[in-house]
Amino acid sequence: MSDAAIKVEGLWKEYTVGAAQPRHATFYDLLSQTLRAPLHRMRRLAGTAIPDTHNFYALRDLNFQVRAGEVLGVIGRNGAGKSTLLKVLSRITAPTRGRVSLRGRVASLLEVGTGFHPELSGRENIHLNATILGMGRQEIARKFDQIVEFSGVERFLDTPVKRYSSGMYVRLAFAVAAHVEADILLIDEVLAVGDAEFQKRCLGLMGEVARGGRTVLFVSHNLTALRNLCTEGLLLNGGAVETFGAISDVLRRYASNANEQGSTAVDIADAHPDKPAAIRRVAVQASGDGTMAVDSGIDISVRIETRQPDMDMGVFVSCFDSSQNRVFSSASFFMPALNGARLRAGSHEFRCMLPAHLLNSGDYTLDVILVRDRSEVVLTESAVVSFHVEDPAKGIEGWNWPVQGIVYPRLEWSKQEVR
Repeated sequence: MSDAAIKVEGLWKEYTVGAAQPRHATFYDLLSQTLRAPLHRMRRLAGTAIPDTHNFYALRDLNFQVRAGEVLGVIGRNGAGKSTLLKVLSRITAPTRGRVSLRGRVASLLEVGTGFHPELSGRENIHLNATILGMGRQEIARKFDQIVEFSGVERFLDTPVKRYSSGMYVRLAFAVAAHVEADILLIDEVLAVGDAEFQKRCLGLMGEVARGGRTVLFVSHNLTALRNLCTEGLLLNGGAVETFGAISDVLRRYASNANEQGSTAVDIADAHPDKPAAIRRVAVQASGDGTMAVDSGIDISVRIETRQPDMDMGVFVSCFDSSQNRVFSSASFFMPALNGARLRAGSHEFRCMLPAHLLNSGDYTLDVILVRDRSEVVLTESAVVSFHVEDPAKGIEGWNWPVQGIVYPRLEWSKQEVR
């Protein structure tokens, strides 16, 4: 492929688990090692175990190419190797084996806000962060007003960013990174932060970038954004390529994987300890005993952990069918009794029930979003749990065809004779 902007050949990335990363030799390191040597000898003589180490491959023999002007969506469950791949492409870390070829200027949105100094003002941090991202002085001057307008922090431009709210900080950081003129743009889940309005603006900007002919590699759990923005998809599983091709085919395979797991309850590891709240468990089950079927109710429960007192935290759930059509969305704060409810620090469980004769037979997945103050997205877990709805025997003699449609309502019919 002669027009490849990104070419990955035989890419492996290995980490050693359980051992500290080697550091540059200094006098302090040499002195510390010398002083600790007798202690290590005593531990070995006493039979005290020294922690074992083992090798872990975050990426395994990746091979793919991205054409210039193409938008590639990278998807996979937590730990699949998505962020590691972007770090290798961004030259933050070197591959263990293999080769990566990039054609053109590269800009990365991996850790929004990296390079910001808390003591500097918003204006000063725009210049600092833009310089770190590779923008020249004239380019910064030309884009400065656009960056400020997009971020929405004009009133506080000369205030130290340590006094910014988390939303203001993220908006400014994203605005700087998104306005870098680059041939290749690498984006890692930056749309999972900020309030709903800001996320909408980010998606709009990413759409403009995609339509502008730049090559984009977009890592996200937002399946709707991937479907709308991307032309090609890459599904990673355990650090290896499982599927590479049209984004619709990749998303269907991802949903199929979720259904093959067959579990209707998922415990979620805390991968974001810095967040004010976390999703710890999502479960789906039939109301009462029995299997989930068209004529049975379905219970959805979401257990969360809040880490700060007196938080206005709610749960937003979206359901998708096997073709990634959004079937419905609902939120705890849609209920007047839970709208604005303040939560203490600790564990809380939210529940809702789907009535019988709502979903048709088929496979479904749930996205779960934590929302603070009914406006700020705190955390998103996409396709976190899957479930299957069965179509029981209808008991109608002579009728043998499946009922088509996403929903399967039981409608009240009547008839009257018309003269």
